[in-house]
Amino acid sequence: MTNQKTLDIGFTHSLKHNLEKVGLSPLVIAMFLLLGFAPYLIADEYILHLLVISLMFGTLAMGFDLSAGFINVANWGYSGLMGLGAYTSALLLMKMGISPWIGTIAGASLAALLGLLIGILTLKMDGMYAAILAWFVGLILMALTTSLTDFTRGALGLNVDLYFNTGWSKPYFYVIFVICIATYIVLRWVTKSNLGLAFTALGQDCEAARTCGVDPMKYKVTNFTISCFVAGLCGGFYAHFMGILTPDLMSTKHAVEILVIAYIGGRGSIWGPLLAAFLVTPIFEYLNFLLEFKYVIYGALLIVVMVFYPSGIAGFWDYLANILAEKRRKLAGSKSNPLA
Repeated sequence: MTNQKTLDIGFTHSLKHNLEKVGLSPLVIAMFLLLGFAPYLIADEYILHLLVISLMFGTLAMGFDLSAGFINVANWGYSGLMGLGAYTSALLLMKMGISPWIGTIAGASLAALLGLLIGILTLKMDGMYAAILAWFVGLILMALTTSLTDFTRGALGLNVDLYFNTGWSKPYFYVIFVICIATYIVLRWVTKSNLGLAFTALGQDCEAARTCGVDPMKYKVTNFTISCFVAGLCGGFYAHFMGILTPDLMSTKHAVEILVIAYIGGRGSIWGPLLAAFLVTPIFEYLNFLLEFKYVIYGALLIVVMVFYPSGIAGFWDYLANILAEKRRKLAGSKSNPLA
């Protein structure tokens, strides 16, 4: 009986440890389960559509945070890489008849390859060079999709077949839901592994990390490539969810949206940007009537967050958790020593 109890305790600790390695606490699992049942609890198609968009932007922001939050490289060409994944998947389907599911992976892989090349060219220098080159690459991709009208129809827009023969959001919700969970688990596992330790060390002090045996070039390029893969993956989903692509998708203003969500969520947390997407995306979707003025608000909000609370939602959560932990320690201490 004692041996069985010991085995059960050991299994429980092992399971808890493995779940923590991929960032899955009981609270996170409960939130994902609740989110998974959302299509059955929400009858309003517009709200469900907003949930799909929020999940997509949350996934993009997690990928962006991997670079911005860990190696201090803000990828200003992120929307361009997203657009590359979208157009790749769409054109593979339209020109070669390749399944959109395969095309989505192909688009993500091409975005990762381009990210690898950008990283190799620039990440041996300061991270600002990678950000600027990525921005230029995004502008070049946007110019190409505008000018190559025989392939992309330019500003007229490219009509793309959807994943499913329906315009209802429910099946698309579960596609991006799976992509989101897979991205979250992989990124949390990466950041909690030795790779993540190397990323964090490089972000804090590159020279000190180098003296400890961390190869800056190798780990920065790895980080940047993974981040770009996430952008291309979400781009492929976007193409076959929205059904139409225009060069505007690659505009820098969309990179700013993702950056704002990532910074509000809290850099270097992964989960913070995902949570922030569900708070920010619906609000700014409602503000679409403001047109370009909406991006002025984005910029102002980013400045406020960076000046007054740079740690974002994740930092505030950690602050509350530390306060509660301190109160528990004091309470436990007073119980163990009632004369104190």
